[in-house]
Amino acid sequence: MSIRFEVKTTFQVTKQKAYTALLDLDSAKHWMQGFVGIERLEDGPIRVGSQWKETRKMFGKEATEHFEVVELDEPNKIVLCCDGTKGTTGKGVYLFTYIISSSGDHSEITLDGEIKGLTGLTKLFGKMMAGTFRKACEKDLEALKAYLEK
Repeated sequence: MSIRFEVKTTFQVTKQKAYTALLDLDSAKHWMQGFVGIERLEDGPIRVGSQWKETRKMFGKEATEHFEVVELDEPNKIVLCCDGTKGTTGKGVYLFTYIISSSGDHSEITLDGEIKGLTGLTKLFGKMMAGTFRKACEKDLEALKAYLEK
């Protein structure tokens, strides 16, 4: 069983600009809340299979998580996987699917989040944490929006 959540944000930028911004790891320091650093695990452009370690300060502590690009459909869709067993979380698989749609010079990003692989007490806490994840993702998209629209 998985735990799901959804976040939607409308941007006053083109679909292509929204797509590109989501994959621009170098600009994350300008908008990502609690940003500490990102370590790319290979060189070159972001593509399916690209991996990085992302460190943020959350709840007063630094947490590092391992991300991998699972799917890219430019400029429509980005799927990222965060394997909790390779990071501070220690458990679960977190899938982040970004769907980008547009109307003229406006675009909408819908983030479908899914948490899988939690068992026992972590499953119970995962259900409670889904709201926290949703709020954090919502703040990230709002911060990205503010950065892109300035």
